[in-house]
Amino acid sequence: MILEETKILRVNPDLSGEDDIKKLAFAADVLKKGGLVAFPTETVYGLGANALDEKAVKSIFTAKGRAQDNPLIVHLASASDMNKYAKVDMCEKAQLLMAQMPAPLTVVMPKRSNIPECVTAGLDSVAQRVPQNVVARKLIELSSVPVAAPSANISGKPSPTTAEHVICDMMGKADVIIDGGMCNVGLESTVVSLCKQVPLLLRPGGFTYERLCEILGEVEISQAVLSQLKEGQKPESPGMKYKHYAPDAKVMLVKGKKENVSKLLLEKYLEGNTGIICYDGDIEIYDEKIITVGTRSDNSTYAEKMFDALRKMDKIQGVQCIFALLPEDTKGISLAIYNRMLRAAAFCVIDADEYFKKGE
Repeated sequence: MILEETKILRVNPDLSGEDDIKKLAFAADVLKKGGLVAFPTETVYGLGANALDEKAVKSIFTAKGRAQDNPLIVHLASASDMNKYAKVDMCEKAQLLMAQMPAPLTVVMPKRSNIPECVTAGLDSVAQRVPQNVVARKLIELSSVPVAAPSANISGKPSPTTAEHVICDMMGKADVIIDGGMCNVGLESTVVSLCKQVPLLLRPGGFTYERLCEILGEVEISQAVLSQLKEGQKPESPGMKYKHYAPDAKVMLVKGKKENVSKLLLEKYLEGNTGIICYDGDIEIYDEKIITVGTRSDNSTYAEKMFDALRKMDKIQGVQCIFALLPEDTKGISLAIYNRMLRAAAFCVIDADEYFKKGE
C-alpha cells in the first residue's frame, strides 16, 4: 500500500453525483503512483494496478495471495487502446470483437514487449478487455494507464460482486476501494484466445459462446472449461485452477430431473448442518439456510446472485456443507455457471437420478 490506510470512496453507478469524478480522479492518481485500487465492473469487482508498473502488479499477487503462474487481465478505457499492448492489427477476428466492446469479454492475443511478464505469467500473450461499467472506464481514462486487475478477493474464494465483499477481503490491502454498487452480470468476463487459427474459449461468461460463434464462426471450447487441468498444465486464463471461487464450507453440486433434485436438496436440508442454493420453489420452506437464485427459465439471475449466495452461506452459523443445483443444460450463461460452480465444489457432483435409483 502507498496510503497509510484503505480509503473507501462511494460513487453513483452512473457518476451523477457532484463529487463522483473528483473521487475517481483521486483513485486514478493512486493508480499512477503505484497503488492498488479496487473498482466495480459489470462482471465482478477488480483489484487494479498500473499494468506497466512491475512493482505495483506484483503487489496484486501479494494482496490476494495469488499464485504467480496465474495471468492477469489488462483493462482499458477504449478498444482503440488494445493495439498498444497486443498485436491487434495482425488479426481480423480481433477487429470483429473490438467492435463489440465495451462488453463482459476478454480477448487474448500475442503481446507487445511493453507488457511486463508478471502480468502475463510468462506467457507470450496478453488478455485485454474494455469493461461496460462507466465507473471502471472513467477510472481507467483518468489514470491514463492500462490497469491489470484480477477479481478483488482473497485468491480461491468467491469473487466479489459488492463493495462489502471487497471490504471483507481487501481492507488494509488495497489503497482505495470504490463502492459503485452491485455488479449486474455477477460472473467474470468471457475469455477467448485468438492466438491460434481457430478461436478458443478459455472461460465462459456473460458474453456467451453462442454469441462468439455468431461473430467469429467456428470457436472451440477448451477442455478445461468443464474439466480439470491436466497435471502440470499451465493456466492460459484466470479461473482455470482445479479449485476456485470456493467458500469455507464444503460445496456439493446436484444435477438431475427437477423432482429428484428437489427431493435430494430437501433431504440434505433436513440434516441440519446444510445450506441450500436452489431455484424459486424447489423447496417450499423459508429459512436463511435456503437461498434462491431465480427461476429455471432465466439463469442470468443465478449468475448474478451466485457468488453472493456462496459468501452469505459462510456467514450462517452451523452451515458446514452447501448443496447447490446445477442448471439443466450448458447453453448460454449456464455454461459459465457450470464452469464456476464445478471449481467452487472441486468437481464434486451428485446425480440425483442415480442417487435415488440406487436407493430403490
